[in-house]
Amino acid sequence: MDWTAWIERFGEPGVLAVCGALVGAGFGFFGQRSKFCLRAAVIEFWHHKFGDKLAVWLLAFSTAVVGVQLMVLLGGLDLSSARQLSARGSLSGALIGGLIFGVGMVMTRGCASRLLVLSANGNLRALLSGLVFAVTAQAALGGILAPWREALSALWTVEGGDSRNLLALTGVGPWGGLAFGLVWLAAALFFAVRSGWGFWKWFGGLGTGLMVALAWAGTYQVMSHSFEVVQIQGMTFSGPSAEWLMRVLGEPNAPWTFGLGLMPGVFAGSLIGALVGREWKLEGFGGGYTMPRYIGGAMLMGFGSMLAGGCAVGAGMTGGAIFAVTAWLALLGMWVGGGLADRLLDAPHHHATAAGPANTTGAVVP
Repeated sequence: MDWTAWIERFGEPGVLAVCGALVGAGFGFFGQRSKFCLRAAVIEFWHHKFGDKLAVWLLAFSTAVVGVQLMVLLGGLDLSSARQLSARGSLSGALIGGLIFGVGMVMTRGCASRLLVLSANGNLRALLSGLVFAVTAQAALGGILAPWREALSALWTVEGGDSRNLLALTGVGPWGGLAFGLVWLAAALFFAVRSGWGFWKWFGGLGTGLMVALAWAGTYQVMSHSFEVVQIQGMTFSGPSAEWLMRVLGEPNAPWTFGLGLMPGVFAGSLIGALVGREWKLEGFGGGYTMPRYIGGAMLMGFGSMLAGGCAVGAGMTGGAIFAVTAWLALLGMWVGGGLADRLLDAPHHHATAAGPANTTGAVVP
């Protein structure tokens, strides 16, 4: 592909937006068909169950790791200028933000990317939660919540460079990262075979992880062939959500970016996936989960993602695939926060449901 010709014809913003849209469409389609969801994986893990949701997440994550590290080893990707590695980072922000995000994703029954996928499937509660998430993310980035984010981020920081790179700190390099990814990929495939998955679980899980890797590759190619300063970036949903909010409300002529192309791409890909699987239907609030719970969870996710440096995909998978220290801390926080929220908020509901409904006297009906 002649990247230089495309850049000369459409400019860096246009090419980046198209890359984002194409990668996003793939992610939305594969994520919808495989039911990829970090929240569901976290709940299965804390319930001591290695089910489909956990296996799908592990398959996607390990595929992203293997894809990124292979491109690095083959000379097709240079991550030295990636923000997650080169810039000064916050360890406190990553851990605290991850914990907050983990609680929020359990409250909203999905992380930021899952909310966008579900919105395209006709889920109105996911659409509302996504809008609240975007507003809160923008408030944490440059609005009323920014001072709180900055104060928490300043508690414990780390310099950019090798000190933010787990592969450099451990001395194993890209080969070690590739080996790590292959081990977990083999584990995911083992559990997939044992579970007797159908085509879409396999294909969707692998495709979801591959899109995360291709996001890095696409922006790197634009950066490599451009005469302008273009930042290499990966897939994330917190920053682009805030970008789209500001574009709609007050900056309609802002330059296009990879993230601005990503969001509608994911929506379109998920919509196609839902139509292919005949799963599109309008859904509102119900099932014992109230609107305040969704709104509160979306607010926690919006603030937590900006504090952690990314959402479940942005910090968890995109940053995890390049072995950024802060990304792995954020991912750890999400797993812990999600597990605590499930135990404190949903465990009583699960026990009550298992025991049976209550009658008018307050006794449990068998």
